[in-house]
Amino acid sequence: MRATSRIADVSINTVTKLLVDAGRACSAYQDRVFRDLPCQRVQVDEIWAFVGMKAANVPEGKKAPGVGDIWTWVAICADTRLVPSWWIGGRDAENARAFLSDLSGRVAGRIQLTSDGHSSYPDAVRDTFLDQVDHAQLVKQYGEAPESERRYSPPVCTGAKKHPVSGNPDRKHISTSFVERQNLTMRMNIRRFTRPTNAFSRKAENHCHAVALHFMYYNFVRIHKTLRCTPAMAAGVTDRLWDVGDMVDVIEAWEREPDAGEATENADLERLLDDADRMVPKRLHYRNTPFGPQKNSNSGTTDS
Repeated sequence: MRATSRIADVSINTVTKLLVDAGRACSAYQDRVFRDLPCQRVQVDEIWAFVGMKAANVPEGKKAPGVGDIWTWVAICADTRLVPSWWIGGRDAENARAFLSDLSGRVAGRIQLTSDGHSSYPDAVRDTFLDQVDHAQLVKQYGEAPESERRYSPPVCTGAKKHPVSGNPDRKHISTSFVERQNLTMRMNIRRFTRPTNAFSRKAENHCHAVALHFMYYNFVRIHKTLRCTPAMAAGVTDRLWDVGDMVDVIEAWEREPDAGEATENADLERLLDDADRMVPKRLHYRNTPFGPQKNSNSGTTDS
């Protein structure tokens, strides 16, 4: 963001406010159009980052929601590569339930869902999808990392076991390869996710806006090399290739709306927000969509 402000010769506050407005507009747009999706095979995973500092370095006097470790829960359609839902918060049962509650309201029918071995998934999937899902977990087994690589390299994966949890999942489609590749895409394209670097978010809210902006570009603008079209086109959300100018049009249209940031009349969304009131820390709690807070005229800040 500071590099952008230097290149454009504008204040860092201007760039930050643009990020905030863009994130909110992209969140609201994707929340509106990602409904009744034809997804049949969905993979989910969580990706780690931190706000301010790593959890181990947070002093006792500064421990609060929105400071320290932060997790982005991501769902990807294995057929269209669309990312229809994501959730930012902690890595616990409450956030798992909120994330899957949002996902369940976006797909049109029964899906096969594959997750990793995280213990929060079975109960959260049962509570949100009821009997409309074929759920399986891919549990990976790891060995010891080489001593010289222990700091930055993960342990070596020595194998994986497929565990059907509910319904009748097709074993040949029990995989998390696509969502793990999406995690790499996020690390490579969102600077605050890149490791190891000195880039990180200083406010949880701005972290959320950056993620929303990334997924808007990924879903609507970036051509997938295998599909040879964008994920949104493959999923039938749009019938044409977008460019960055179309994203700007979405942001400007959102800014012109007199009720921008107000809650929409959507039963699924209202149910999710009711759950979020209890489940999400206030610093991460969003009032109009699971992706972005209400529009606020005093959103300019030097934090990033």
